[in-house]
Amino acid sequence: MPIQAEGSPRKLADPFDFGGGHINPDKAADPGLVYDVDAGEYTKFFNCTLGPKDDGCESYTGKLYQLNLPSIAVPDLKDSVTVSRTVTNVGPADAAYRAEVEAPAGVDVSVEPSVIRFGGGGDRKATFRVTFTARQRVQGGYTFGSLTWLDGGNHSVRIPVAVRTVIQDFIADSS
Repeated sequence: MPIQAEGSPRKLADPFDFGGGHINPDKAADPGLVYDVDAGEYTKFFNCTLGPKDDGCESYTGKLYQLNLPSIAVPDLKDSVTVSRTVTNVGPADAAYRAEVEAPAGVDVSVEPSVIRFGGGGDRKATFRVTFTARQRVQGGYTFGSLTWLDGGNHSVRIPVAVRTVIQDFIADSS
């Protein structure tokens, strides 16, 4: 039987209900890549979206999907949205990771660059961009996918992706 989500009304569980994966303690000790989240990003997000606007908010998009989280959720995809993430290599100094995408239904996903490389004496951080483009113009619910960085060896760094396509913004939306 498929997993059912708790609540009323009952529904089939989706990644919002059961999470992004299982914990593997051996692999957690050697993750390869990590998504560092700076506390300053959260402070700026909350100050620019919830509090009085200061001088630093003009250039800030105020979108939660721009925070450097180890997941991507785009709740308002009309045409195309690009998000950035930065990973830090905590594995071998010389490493290359290739992006593998499982696109959400009805959405095209591209990753630039599709391969990130780390050199022995170089920077241990790399920034990449993920562009989501709606293939279907529907007011829909969330669809799910993933982005995985593979080094061809021991490391597989997967983050979940959730995208909700919209045609227009509604003041009250139950989705």
